[in-house]
Amino acid sequence: MTMFDGGHSEYTSGKLDFPDLLADPIEQLRLWLQDATNAKVIEPMAMTLATVSAEGLPSARMVLLRGLDEGVVFYTNYLSRKGMELGENPHAALCFWWGALERQVRVEGRVAKVSTEESDAYFGSRPKDSQAASAISPQSQIVDDRKELEQAMREMLEQSTIERPDHWGGYRLIPTYVEFWQGRKARLHDRFAYVRQGDGWNIHRLAP
Repeated sequence: MTMFDGGHSEYTSGKLDFPDLLADPIEQLRLWLQDATNAKVIEPMAMTLATVSAEGLPSARMVLLRGLDEGVVFYTNYLSRKGMELGENPHAALCFWWGALERQVRVEGRVAKVSTEESDAYFGSRPKDSQAASAISPQSQIVDDRKELEQAMREMLEQSTIERPDHWGGYRLIPTYVEFWQGRKARLHDRFAYVRQGDGWNIHRLAP
């Protein structure tokens, strides 16, 4: 077995305590997203989405945050592996990591599709090449050759307008658990968990 050790830097850029936390984890997440944007973190809206199949097999991949209201919104192909797994098991988890700020946020909850109107509006706001790629890609399916995709892309781009395909749209994860992590020296990190309790949230400090 190859062992990997060393190369770890001490986390010294910040700290986190109860007075620093907002009462609503969505607002706290919004604040940290703004901090990441201001710090010019690469892809600050990127997050890992973890799903689980009906057989209990997990899978994870990166997606982009595209909306924040009562939940966390992202868009994808409904026929992709993640889409199929969310259809079988709507419970999912998200994880943001902003290394430059030594921060992580974990979000757990139940996922449901956004409205048709929301999906149409977002699809219509995308660049035409992004619309075309979403329309022609049989995401997660085996393809024989990249040239097939390139040809389908060229043909789709010849259309004056591209309608949102039925197999593509948004999801909203409504959180029941949100955890904020701030790296600290000597691995005594600050961790705070928001746990849904009725219409409100209980906030707890967790051991690192």
